Amino acid sequence: MADIAPVLKAVVPAAGLGTRFLPATKATPKEMLPIVDKPAIQYVVEEAVDAGLNDVLMITGRSKRSIEDHFDRAYELEEALRAKGDDERLGAVRESSELAIMHYVRQGEPRGLGHAVHCARQHVGDEPFAILLGDDMIDARDRLLKRMIEVRGQYGGSVVALMEVEPDQVSAYGCAAIEATDEDDVVRISDLVEKPAAEEAPSNWIIIGRYVCDPAVFDVLEKTPPGRGGEIQLTDALRTLADMPADQGGTVYGVKFRGRRYDTGNKLEYLRTVVQFASERPDLAPEFMPWLREFVQKHDS
Repeated sequence: MADIAPVLKAVVPAAGLGTRFLPATKATPKEMLPIVDKPAIQYVVEEAVDAGLNDVLMITGRSKRSIEDHFDRAYELEEALRAKGDDERLGAVRESSELAIMHYVRQGEPRGLGHAVHCARQHVGDEPFAILLGDDMIDARDRLLKRMIEVRGQYGGSVVALMEVEPDQVSAYGCAAIEATDEDDVVRISDLVEKPAAEEAPSNWIIIGRYVCDPAVFDVLEKTPPGRGGEIQLTDALRTLADMPADQGGTVYGVKFRGRRYDTGNKLEYLRTVVQFASERPDLAPEFMPWLREFVQKHDS
């Protein structure tokens, strides 16, 4: 196999309207909603950096300026904290601006995830790149993205993250038809279906919000017509790539993920995520957990 280019860049689509969280997202991007005391989007950028990707392109839209501000320096706030001698909060404020080299491009109109990814073409160029969706948070202890980059380096092509779910859940996701390889956690993707009915799903393995894509995906996206919901679907482009020869940037592999994933795409899952994170925080858990147990007991009685 020819030398496979390393993955050095990450693309984070963050242009959605966040309608499931209205009215909170009327003036605040959904990606900036806090998981305890840190915006969800920061956890995603930290994951990219932890996997060795410190060049991060954020795909934004109108009313998303606060995302850029969050990853920028806040000199007045920093000076106020420095004057108070509040080194702990000063460090927390500066951390986000020192995480990565951040870039931004706007998706002019909401035409789907595939269109958002295509907006990254000029920045990414002819390099492979990772895509991290802000609605999916992967526990930092599980190193999913790093494993996906390893698989891309070994096999080439594109790589998606897969997670097994109950049959009645597949209709909410893109679903994969898979073929085994010599590695237990790696499969070859033979087909992809966006949000199939349970009886039409090729498997119970769904695509979650992590991808490592060959740059050939850009040419495919350019020719991909609108699909489900009248939007350009990344799943449709990956389906095309799965049928293309490897020497043209084709083939798609999947990494079976059995670790800890937090879905912040709807209110119930968002609340569960906040509770789980608070329960594991050493500065909060000693007081939060006894209160939570008492609260649950009162409501169960």
